[in-house]
Amino acid sequence: MSEDDPILTTREAAQLLGVAVSTVQIWMENGALPAWKTPGGHRRVRLSAVRGLQSCQPREAAEADLGAAPAPGHALLDTPPEEAFDRLARLAAQVTDCPMALVTVLTPRRQWFKARVGLALRETPREWAFCNEALASGEAFVVGDAANDARFADHPLVTAAPHVRFYAGVSLEDAHGRRIGTLCVLDREPRRLRERELRALRELAAIASDEIKRRG
Repeated sequence: MSEDDPILTTREAAQLLGVAVSTVQIWMENGALPAWKTPGGHRRVRLSAVRGLQSCQPREAAEADLGAAPAPGHALLDTPPEEAFDRLARLAAQVTDCPMALVTVLTPRRQWFKARVGLALRETPREWAFCNEALASGEAFVVGDAANDARFADHPLVTAAPHVRFYAGVSLEDAHGRRIGTLCVLDREPRRLRERELRALRELAAIASDEIKRRG
């Protein structure tokens, strides 16, 4: 191993890039950050690859699509409310009987809400996003009781307003097949979704993805 180009763990790469570990994992999975797996299944990356990513222009580094977030000028990010997405958020809240629902768009630094029901916030830092887990898995991600889940018990949105206890999110894809955000529902009480409710959330997320793909 070259001393000038050492091998880094995923966590070390995340620290250098100033982003969440889950974000780096997605970049690695989608090839934006060249990496490989050890025989034990752990991802590794060269320092030179991380430095190459850091060499992006500041604006591009903040908003570039590196496998998890929209490219500069993405058709959805920071756009005005649209009834198509507002309706999907309302329907998601109704079919799951949850007081809050969101259509989120994630960049390396931000979680921005294209549509929102029952929540005053317009965006949060990326590291606050429950949706990181949904994007990383590509599957429906459910947290039954965040306050009693070690991953989220100290989360700012759990310990303070809006005091989230329940979360369920399904990832959304753009026209290039990149996972860029979620359709998610939240509650202030712990709970579970019935299979038909989860199936309806997946169907609504598929419709939201279709809307996003039409925008390029």
